[in-house]
Amino acid sequence: MKNIRRLSLLALLGLLMTSASGCTLFTGILVTGFNTAKFWGTTYPIPVSPYYSQQIEDTYHEEERYSKVPILDQVEGENAPLFCLDNPSHDEVIRALPDKSAGGFAFLAETARNNVRIVVENIVDRVDECRFYPLAGPARLHHCHYKCTVYYDKTIRSNWPVPFTHSDQTEEVVYIDHDHLIRCTSVDTP
Repeated sequence: MKNIRRLSLLALLGLLMTSASGCTLFTGILVTGFNTAKFWGTTYPIPVSPYYSQQIEDTYHEEERYSKVPILDQVEGENAPLFCLDNPSHDEVIRALPDKSAGGFAFLAETARNNVRIVVENIVDRVDECRFYPLAGPARLHHCHYKCTVYYDKTIRSNWPVPFTHSDQTEEVVYIDHDHLIRCTSVDTP
């Protein structure tokens, strides 16, 4: 009897404490039945660092624009000339650069790229013979390789502990592949 009285007193005290604390989950269940809006209204928002959200956005951006190999329709005519048309965009070249010279820590060592100039050279433009590719069918692989040279002024600034600014002309080379498949009508298989 004594234990039942203690348990009921503890349950009443717990119910009073949750209702006084602003938690309406249990009082909402008792009064109106279970309501999901009341449940999610009791949870607090969890802060997410902008670094992680930017990292997720960059991953999806890279996958959507640059990580997929397109399969193009076949070219009209038997001896039609094939050549690379889609040079790398400036966005793709800048994203392909190593991250060692971008950003930095605010007020300690900020790094910036100024006066950026990009030179794109086509180094490989060839088409392989028709063969069968899994999940694509008969196709020819068109190789398009580019050498991208990026010239810029690298500026390093610091405001603490000793304020300074250092500028240096920098040249970096990035190699980008734009390989894609072109459908064939038939393929010789052994």
